[in-house]
Amino acid sequence: MKRTIIIFLLLAAAVGGWYAWKILNAEQSGSAPVFHGNVDIREVRLGFRVAGRVAEVLKEEGDGVAPAEIVARLDAQPYENAVDQASAQARQLEARLAELQNGTRPEDIEQARKNLTATEAAHENARLIFERQQQLVSSGAVARQDFDTARASFQTARARRDGAKAALDLLLAGTRAEQITQAEASLEAAHAALSQAQTQLADTVLTAPETGVVLTRVVEPGSIVQAGSTALTVSLLSPVRVRAYAPEPQLGLVHPGRKVLVFTDSRPEPYHGQIGDVSARAEFTPKSVETEELRTALVYRFRVTVQDADQGLRQGMPVTLRLED
Repeated sequence: MKRTIIIFLLLAAAVGGWYAWKILNAEQSGSAPVFHGNVDIREVRLGFRVAGRVAEVLKEEGDGVAPAEIVARLDAQPYENAVDQASAQARQLEARLAELQNGTRPEDIEQARKNLTATEAAHENARLIFERQQQLVSSGAVARQDFDTARASFQTARARRDGAKAALDLLLAGTRAEQITQAEASLEAAHAALSQAQTQLADTVLTAPETGVVLTRVVEPGSIVQAGSTALTVSLLSPVRVRAYAPEPQLGLVHPGRKVLVFTDSRPEPYHGQIGDVSARAEFTPKSVETEELRTALVYRFRVTVQDADQGLRQGMPVTLRLED
C-alpha cells in the first residue's frame, strides 16, 4: 500500500515537473503556445414592442436576413384605428385653438348688438306698462292680478336686457390669454398621443437590426404575443469572436492587438484573428473548453476577433489558437 502511494506521488511530481518544463521551454525557445476556446457569436432575440396577433412570419430557420429587412408582422388594424382617433382629436383641438386666437367675428358682435337693441325695446315697453298699471291699481281701475303680471313682465324684460348687454361686453373683450394657453396645452397633448399611436403602429412591423441568420422561429401566424416576447432569434454574421483562456504562466504572451491563427477540425487552413481584450480577473477553466492542462488551473479569459470569418464558424464550435509571431 505504501509502495503504491509513493509511486503515485512520484508520478504526480513528474507530471508537474513536465508541465512546468513545457511552459518554460516554450517561453525560452520562442515556440508559439497553443490555446483552446469556443466560437462566440452574438445573438439577437427579436420581439415586438406591442402586443397583438401575429399576421405573418416571413423567415424560416436558417434563412439569412439583411439590416432593416422585415421578418414578421402583427395585425395592424387596432393600431390603425388608434391613429385615426388620435388624428381626429388633434384636428378638433387645432380648430378650437384657431378659433380662440382669431377672436370674435364681426358678425357675432353685430348680432349681439341687435339682440341688445331688441331687449332694450322690450324692456322699455314693459316698463311703461308696469308704471301705467301701478297708477291704476290704487284706484281700483285695474285688477291686482293684471298689475302683478305687468310687474313680472317688466322684471323679466330687464333681466333679458342685462344678459344681452353682458354678452355683448364679453364679445367685445375678446378671448382671455388663459383660454389660449389651455387650448395650446390640450393640442400638445393630442399631438403627443398621435405620435405615440403612430409609433405603436410602426412597431407592428418587426425588422432585423443587422445581417445574420435566423436560428429559431418561436411564433407562428395567428399566435397572440405579448410586448417584448421573443419572436425570432437571429445569429449575427459579424463580428465573429473566439472566447479562449490562457494560464497564468502564459499570460505575458497574450495582449491586445496580437495576431493569432484560429484552427478548426473541419478546415485545414486557419482563420486569422486578433486579440481584442484580456480579462483582468482569474477564473477556473470552463468544462466546455477541452485543454491539455488540469481543470483546476486558474486561467484568464481573452477574446479574439476573427478577421476572415465565414459560414464555417458556428456558435460554440471548439477551436485551437496559436500565436502568429
